[in-house]
Amino acid sequence: MSVYVVRAFVRMREELMTSAVIMKRLAEVDKKLVTHDVILRDVYEKLRPLLAPPEVTRKEMGFHVGMKKP
Repeated sequence: MSVYVVRAFVRMREELMTSAVIMKRLAEVDKKLVTHDVILRDVYEKLRPLLAPPEVTRKEMGFHVGMKKP
């Protein structure tokens, strides 16, 4: 019976090690996502002025007769 108890504890240790590895990997991915988020936000802020249509001042077309006041 003690062999089964030892095997159970060995399996529990393996599961905990696997869990620790997964948590470490998730922390690395989270760190990369935060870094990429900051970089993408910076790129978006730099591109935002280019997305807005430029304001163009146009002269009226056609012939205009203006009356001069004395």
